[in-house]
Amino acid sequence: MLQSAQQMSVEITKTLTSNYLLHLPEGYGELDKKWPLILFLHGMGARGDNLDAIKHYGIPLVVERDNSFPFVAVSPLCPEDSIWMAENETLIALLDKIQNEYEIDSSRVYLTGLSMGGYGTWYLASHYPERFAAIAPICGGGDTDAMKYLEHVPTWVFHGTDDDVVPFKASESMVEALLACGGNVKFTIYSGVKHDAWTETYDNPELYEWFLQHSTSNR
Repeated sequence: MLQSAQQMSVEITKTLTSNYLLHLPEGYGELDKKWPLILFLHGMGARGDNLDAIKHYGIPLVVERDNSFPFVAVSPLCPEDSIWMAENETLIALLDKIQNEYEIDSSRVYLTGLSMGGYGTWYLASHYPERFAAIAPICGGGDTDAMKYLEHVPTWVFHGTDDDVVPFKASESMVEALLACGGNVKFTIYSGVKHDAWTETYDNPELYEWFLQHSTSNR
C-alpha cells in the first residue's frame, strides 16, 4: 500500500514551573513610576530546590544588603537536572509574568549571570535580543556564531585571566566575535583572578549606572 501524505494539528498546553527570589525596591507601590528589571542567572553549584543557595552571592546578595537597590530583581533557581541553556522557555515565561504583574519599564529589562549563568546570559539574549536593553555575562561563554544577533544589544563582559573553571578564552572569543559584528561591547579583564569574577563586578556601582544608561527605546 502506498504511503499518503497526512497533516496533524494539535494544541498542546505546557506547564512551566520556576522557583525564584523577587526583590521590590524601597518606594515600590508608593511612587507612580515604572521600574527597571534585572534578571539574574546563578551558577551551576546552586542548582536544585533550595532558594537560600542563591542568596549568598550575585544580585540576591546585593539586594539583601541594600533594600534601596533601584531595580526590581528576579533571581530564578535552575533545576538540579538542567542548565540555563535548556530553560529559555521558562525564563521568558517568568519575565512575562513579572512584567505583567508588576510595574516594570519594559524598555529597561537587563540580564546578567555568572559561570553557568554567564553561558545562560549569552544564550538567552542571543535568542531574545529584543527583550533586553543591556546584558552583563560574567565568566561565561557560548556560540560565537550567535553574536550576530546581539549586534544592537549593549554588552559588558567580565572574566578573570586565571579562571580555572571557565577558561578566560571563552569570554574573549565571544567579545572578539561581537566586535567583528560591530557590536557595542565592553570587556573588563581581572588580571590574576580565578573563577570568582562576580564579587567585584556586582559590588561595583558603575555596573548599575551603566545598565540604566540603556533602553530598548533608544535603539
